[in-house]
Amino acid sequence: MIAVSNALPKDEILHGNCVEIMASLPEGSVDLIFADPPYNLQLGGDLHRPDNSKVNAVDDEWDQIGDFDAYDLFSCGWLEEARRVLKDDGAIWTIGSYHNIFRVGTFLQDMGFWILNDVIWRKSNPMPNFRGTRFTNAHETLIWASKHKHSKPTFNYQAMKALNDGVQMRSDWTLPICGGGERLKAADGKKAHPTQKPESLLHRVILASTDPGQTILDPFFGTGTTGAVAKKLGRHFIGIEADEGYIDVARRRLAAIEPGRGDAIAVTQSKRSLPRIPFGALVEAGLIKPGDTLYCSQGRRTARVRADGSVSSGTESGSIHQVGARVQAAPSCNGWTFWHVRRHGNLMPIDVLRSKIRAEMEV
Repeated sequence: MIAVSNALPKDEILHGNCVEIMASLPEGSVDLIFADPPYNLQLGGDLHRPDNSKVNAVDDEWDQIGDFDAYDLFSCGWLEEARRVLKDDGAIWTIGSYHNIFRVGTFLQDMGFWILNDVIWRKSNPMPNFRGTRFTNAHETLIWASKHKHSKPTFNYQAMKALNDGVQMRSDWTLPICGGGERLKAADGKKAHPTQKPESLLHRVILASTDPGQTILDPFFGTGTTGAVAKKLGRHFIGIEADEGYIDVARRRLAAIEPGRGDAIAVTQSKRSLPRIPFGALVEAGLIKPGDTLYCSQGRRTARVRADGSVSSGTESGSIHQVGARVQAAPSCNGWTFWHVRRHGNLMPIDVLRSKIRAEMEV
């Protein structure tokens, strides 16, 4: 029986079996899990390039789980503990290829996780299929799931939009595989880890689904990409890794990273996550006075402000949204952007005044 500790080992790499170590962590203690489990590739025979040089395939012992039954037992084991340590509003990302991701996805759903998205990581520089017997494997699949159907996991929608030049982020991500100076090398000059993930991939995952100060658990830590990006973005990490050689590489990597702080790691917030400000609060604060006139952006439609925060226009009265919709004969209206006030001879959206109150609340 493994004793459960009340203390969360933040910013540490824990050596050992991921199921056993997760069992020692407090229930409902981590905000996000990123899992890059063994794919159980079981490749047959050596693989050579056209020039007859050998391709270093993934044939490490840690990736050789066994047949489908063995892999299913392995998957259920770590997923059960992952779900236990995840907060109720937490989420999990897991990545895989066609060898394993569909089996992992099945168990996620069977255990009660709620799938939010499947994301295709399209590799801009994939390794070719040298045998010419299949299509080039140019992508991997990530599954993003919340702990429950009714969980409210973090999603920094506006930050993802900002990262994508102001356009809504799609579920197909074109990113290069890890290479160049980012690829960690062992003492003999060979790859330190055969499946090292690029930091760009983890940057997007962590920025999308955590806030600064939150804790990310990676049960298959490898050479520490999750920890490296978490540290740069001002998040905490917990890494679990069975291979001491990978741990040594990860520790050296992490020691060289300066943690992100302050405004540099601030996330563009979605309006849904901001404190709710009713229109009446602007009246109470004196930013808009009873009797003031509101205008549409063209100045053709007007409404009169009332003391209780409602507005009237002709025979119509109600909230800024209701009256805005009625004067346009529209099914709905965002009154914050539709209505304007006149200041210094110019029309200004009332949403600017709402932002002023929010800024004062933050101070």
